[in-house]
Amino acid sequence: MAHGETQHTVNEYIQHHLTNLTWGKVPEGAALCDGSVAQEGQWMLAKCATEVDAMGFWAFHVDSLAWSGIVGALFILIFSLVARRATAGVPSGFINFVETVVEFVDTSVRDTFNGQSKLIAPLALTVFCWIFMMASIKLLPVDTALGFQTMLGLDYLKIVPVVDPNITLAMSFSVFVMMIVFSVMNKGVGGFFAELAFHPFETKNPVFKIVLMPINLFLEIVSLLAKPVSLGLRLFGNMFAGEFVFILLAAMLGYWQFLGAVPWAIFHLLVVPLQSFLFMILTIVYLSMASEKH
Repeated sequence: MAHGETQHTVNEYIQHHLTNLTWGKVPEGAALCDGSVAQEGQWMLAKCATEVDAMGFWAFHVDSLAWSGIVGALFILIFSLVARRATAGVPSGFINFVETVVEFVDTSVRDTFNGQSKLIAPLALTVFCWIFMMASIKLLPVDTALGFQTMLGLDYLKIVPVVDPNITLAMSFSVFVMMIVFSVMNKGVGGFFAELAFHPFETKNPVFKIVLMPINLFLEIVSLLAKPVSLGLRLFGNMFAGEFVFILLAAMLGYWQFLGAVPWAIFHLLVVPLQSFLFMILTIVYLSMASEKH
């Protein structure tokens, strides 16, 4: 096979593996995969990149939603079964592993969160385990997705939810909403506004306070919005880069991909728990800051 043709095939292989199974509305007049033009707007599963682009922003990544839901349900099932079987004696086996994870998260919350809330520890445990389980799917062989895709008769299928920025940003903006709620609950609406309007530049002069208010609001609002954006994009960027390398190795080396994929997978045995921990600990830190009263 010629070099140009090989390169084109590799590009198609990578693009296919990185395309989500998308369900959305194709507008009237949009080009369809079969070469025809949509006579009216219709909701459908995209069969090619052209239809994905035509659907625009208001489309659903069905595979990311499904796999994140499946993994979340699996997390609830596992921990509920362990909770029922836990006893007062010395734990063993998988129960011991789960209790170790719970103690690790509980210690992280106690050391980091300065407020008083019964929600933080369960939230931190859910965030850590859910992200860890979703990210661990990427350790499966790359063409596992193709197997599921063929079995289900689909055109596209991505099985790693955290490689989709919609999932990571949805989680981070959920944390952002909780930050706002915690701030209002602990400081009141006036206290929350004062924290934005009168910091970082402080003065006791009322005239200067009014003059500096727009500058403080701009700086604090930008800083506030940057937290969820960086939280979600950090997780997505690290997971996407790792998945891209896996797919590239599979496309370039074929059956010999284990030469590079196995060392890369071993490296990700450290990356996956690290990224899960970072998302969890930053969530705790942000909610702790939102709970502080000045």
